[in-house]
Amino acid sequence: MLEFITLPDALPPVAPYSHAVKAGDFLFVTGQLSEDPESGEVLKLDVEAQTRQVMENLKRVLTHAGTSFQNVVMVRIFVTDFRYYEIVNQVYASYFDQSRLPSRTTVGITALAGYGDVEIDLIVYCGI
Repeated sequence: MLEFITLPDALPPVAPYSHAVKAGDFLFVTGQLSEDPESGEVLKLDVEAQTRQVMENLKRVLTHAGTSFQNVVMVRIFVTDFRYYEIVNQVYASYFDQSRLPSRTTVGITALAGYGDVEIDLIVYCGI
């Protein structure tokens, strides 16, 4: 069974997608940018602030779906410049229990939707 999840009052989708899709025991969370939850506009901030907003947006989706970062099993991080790698890592790490880190891939790309510098998506295990 599939459950398509869209947050009703925050993070309005800027394209045709759901914020997450639950498929069996797994939740697939759409990549989040540094969107302002009220306006839906990608915030043009420094990369540390962008990453913090991305993580907060992910947290909103996880909370709405009834889960948390504790259950994340796979992360993909997309950055427009690998010089941001350490800054992104510092902010990212602050959201996870260091004894339960998920697997992860980080990819350097040339551009992101909304011209942000960081996008992160998740796969979450929601089973018992």
